[in-house]
Amino acid sequence: MSKGAASRAAAARIVADVLEHGRSLSQALPQHTETLDARDRALVQSLCYGVLRNLPILNAALTEFLAKPLKKDLVILHHLLLVGAYQLLYMRTSDHAAVSATVEATECLKKRRQKGLVNAVLRNLQRQRDTLLPKLQQNPELQSAHPRWLADAIRRNYGAQATAIFAANNSQAPMWLRVNTQQVSVTEFKQALHAYDPELQVTTEAPLAEAIQLQHAVDVRQLPGFAEGWFSVQDLSAQFAAPILAAQANERILDCCAAPGGKTAHVLEREPSVAMTALDVDAHRLERVEENLTRLKLHANIVCADAGAIDSWWDGQAFDRILLDAPCSATGVIRRHPDIKWLRRANDIQQLVTLQGELLDALWPLLRAGGRLVYATCSILHDENQQQIEAFCARHADARLTPISCADNATCWQRLPGQQGGDGFFYACVEKQQ
Repeated sequence: MSKGAASRAAAARIVADVLEHGRSLSQALPQHTETLDARDRALVQSLCYGVLRNLPILNAALTEFLAKPLKKDLVILHHLLLVGAYQLLYMRTSDHAAVSATVEATECLKKRRQKGLVNAVLRNLQRQRDTLLPKLQQNPELQSAHPRWLADAIRRNYGAQATAIFAANNSQAPMWLRVNTQQVSVTEFKQALHAYDPELQVTTEAPLAEAIQLQHAVDVRQLPGFAEGWFSVQDLSAQFAAPILAAQANERILDCCAAPGGKTAHVLEREPSVAMTALDVDAHRLERVEENLTRLKLHANIVCADAGAIDSWWDGQAFDRILLDAPCSATGVIRRHPDIKWLRRANDIQQLVTLQGELLDALWPLLRAGGRLVYATCSILHDENQQQIEAFCARHADARLTPISCADNATCWQRLPGQQGGDGFFYACVEKQQ
């Protein structure tokens, strides 16, 4: 069996895991690619991300050539055909390689008897794609490449901006690094990066001094200073959390829902004297926090607990500042995680809104008078963001929104996907009145 066939079969299994079994790409990818080499793993990832970004058009294209839907024990072939169709419609893979490797993958999937079916569908698509693809791309029901409920929500929230949001969500996100200035200066790291690869760094200035955008994704473990803790991978929009929190020397800080620890580390890099508590309910993800802090030569008190169950973890001492990176729909990071479009459901939103409100109410008494709470989500939906904070302030007479300097003093800051190259993110800064 060729490597190409094995890669297509792995991609089909991963897409099926996401669409049929509700698993995330981050869960399914490692499981199905562990026996592949680095080049083939990269191909599988590209195939899976591409299929999930363009799923509605791919499904519509296959419908043109399938007499009836493939169901039950043949449903895996539908996902294999999605992988084949993505190659023919969107990738630079030669037609012959795309079709032959995808057809051969039926043997990996123990569907050898359906080789003829897969070959016929892909050959028909190949012959008709130049007329079919433009027709599908002009179909208003397919243009957003989002599930209808989410497309409707984005249009309702953003009106004329919705088209640009869909385009950003369906594009590939750039790679951002954050320099750990406790270990190396920004200038020194940029020089080391240039020496490693003069073409790697994007030359335009980023809005944060520590932020560096790369021209393309790389294996960060090969970059200079990784083992020494010189930098972390973190999207630009997420890098605004620490400056908005603005922790001061020796303050007591809580990072709630902290895993995998990027914001925890950034706060400590900017002010290492703070007493930092990194709290999360997921013990496995907290291991990542520990690993990241160790590599970066930073320290925090790591606590595994339900943030809302205050009595189970709080020592009774008020915090000077609290960062609540709240559980959310993650609709601002779809370009990094296209599976979100198909895993999230419309009824998830109200459940998340309720949880966010409960966490805000539970954590507010833990903040000292005069202290600051920063509420953050990687969502672009108003229900989870501005409306959530307005409702919170209405419930708490001592809560007052304060201007965010890096957002032109707006009190609620919604960053949209693609803005300055960053993800969709929301910030609100609330201070407790004396």
